[in-house]
Amino acid sequence: MIKLGSFAKDRITKFEGVVTGHAKYITGCDQYLVSPQNPDKEPKWFDEQRLVVDPIIAPVTLDNSNSAGADLAAPVK
Repeated sequence: MIKLGSFAKDRITKFEGVVTGHAKYITGCDQYLVSPQNPDKEPKWFDEQRLVVDPIIAPVTLDNSNSAGADLAAPVK
């Protein structure tokens, strides 16, 4: 399992960025969303086996403990 916030690179395409999402399917295939640092590029989903995590770059962490969260957001009018 890859930790969210890790920096990873696809073995085949060399696409790289921060792992920002994880999808676990009933078939057993885990996929991860890799968001590039270039804002002009779209994030892409990759099978776990295709990704190599860079152990030198520390994972990005966010502290959302003071946030009300999406469930408590104001309703859309």
